[in-house]
Amino acid sequence: MASHTQHYQLDLPKFDTPVRLLIVVAPYYKAIADNLVAGARATAEQAGAAIDLVEVPGALEIPTAIGIAGRQANYDGYVALGCVIRGETTHYDTVCNDSSRGLTLLGLQGLAIGNGILTVENMAQAEVRADPAKQNKGGGAAAAALHLVALARKWRKRDDPGGPGKDLDVIRLAGQLEGSPRT
Repeated sequence: MASHTQHYQLDLPKFDTPVRLLIVVAPYYKAIADNLVAGARATAEQAGAAIDLVEVPGALEIPTAIGIAGRQANYDGYVALGCVIRGETTHYDTVCNDSSRGLTLLGLQGLAIGNGILTVENMAQAEVRADPAKQNKGGGAAAAALHLVALARKWRKRDDPGGPGKDLDVIRLAGQLEGSPRT
């Protein structure tokens, strides 16, 4: 059951220079995806951000697309949008966990990502969460990305010519980097 509790929302950050956001959406459930995108677009435009949109087949491909863009394109932030509805098998758990884990790892590497991948029990829950006039989770994901972009810009070293998302340190979960000394 969805909570009707009001939650505090931060005001959108203000930017001196324009922000470029990439929205990556999995339109597996097209009507849900369209609502998520509408909410994300409205929030990004409210903050003056420029938006590009790409579609990928499913939620598992969203982190890969963002990772590629983070290495090869020039975006300040990313908005991940999609919907995973519980089915009869454990595939739901795999998709939810692995897409979330992928986005988290990219975020820990320095990419500013708002996660708007819905993980719900049924279509009715998805509809309420995606609707810009109701829970507006697409808008919330765009706002999260914008807040992270603002933090990245605030903390960026003045002599860093690469800008956000460039020359990211690699996070190793196990083992060592090749050629690094053993401690």
